[in-house]
Amino acid sequence: MLLIGLIDGGTAAFDPLVLLLLALLLDAYLGDTPWLFKRARHPVALLGNVIDWLDRKLNRDKRPEMDRAVRGAVAVLAVVALTGGLGLGVAWLSFAHPWGWIVELFCIVLLIAQRGLYDHVRAVRRGLDDNLEAGREAVSHIVGRDPQQLDSHGVARAAIESTAENFCDGVVAPVFFYVLFGAPGLFIYKAVNTMDSMIGHRTPKYRAFGMTAARLDDVLNLIPARLSGLFICLGAPFAPGGQPWQAIKVMLRDAGKHRSLNAGWPEGAMAGALGLALAGPRRYAQDVARDPWIGHGTAKATAGDIGRALYLYAVACLINAGWVAALAVVRFSLPAAG
Repeated sequence: MLLIGLIDGGTAAFDPLVLLLLALLLDAYLGDTPWLFKRARHPVALLGNVIDWLDRKLNRDKRPEMDRAVRGAVAVLAVVALTGGLGLGVAWLSFAHPWGWIVELFCIVLLIAQRGLYDHVRAVRRGLDDNLEAGREAVSHIVGRDPQQLDSHGVARAAIESTAENFCDGVVAPVFFYVLFGAPGLFIYKAVNTMDSMIGHRTPKYRAFGMTAARLDDVLNLIPARLSGLFICLGAPFAPGGQPWQAIKVMLRDAGKHRSLNAGWPEGAMAGALGLALAGPRRYAQDVARDPWIGHGTAKATAGDIGRALYLYAVACLINAGWVAALAVVRFSLPAAG
């Protein structure tokens, strides 16, 4: 984003880091703002339509695996080019027009999901407080596993695991790539992450077609996932019953046990911080994951543990915003020091 300004010789009305901090504040207050999209589709939903169209056109059962893998790579390149181009346009507008920053701010708020994740997980806690069926209904909106196979402890674990994993995907990684590359980095990351969630599965239908999307998502999340685990460890002392040293220990020891290259880092930190055992065997719509447990605490998580996880998540979000603020302070101080 800064490179665009240098090329055009323009200056943004807001420094990108200040704009990002303002977006984080607005997102924390406003959340998903569904009232904005009663008549229009959310940008991520529109992107999902594009990915679904590419899936239907390019990923047909009659084609051989190699052909589907190549077509999947082409689909990823097309989506990355499209979203990267849109991101460049938004970044250019922010520099070229005195009010263009409003468009960029709006896009950042839409593509960072810190409050939205909090609200969805809190709905699971409230549902469990009422009855098991309400908890199952609420958790079905944030996890892919079969909620009817979950008891109350399974529902609570699923909500806590989703909090940890989506802290990376929905908060830390978008912020990380915006800081590095501005709006184009944010747009491309969200596009790849959305493709991974839609087609990056290890099923016969998507094993070849979604391979590029899944591997690219793994690469993009290498650093953000480890940052997410670190932020959770740093937030553990402030959470009710939080155990910071156990968070570090379990994260370093058990992160590699997760089937995902990256999800084990925030989940391990969360499990250690709260004294829980997460992951483990679980049933999805297509198959059963017979994964090892992460953490050596109790697997009998409760609605109260969801509340503790949400508290820790909120603190970790503050820490995530804190490093952006610190970077902004350093940047503003450099010209004065020179």
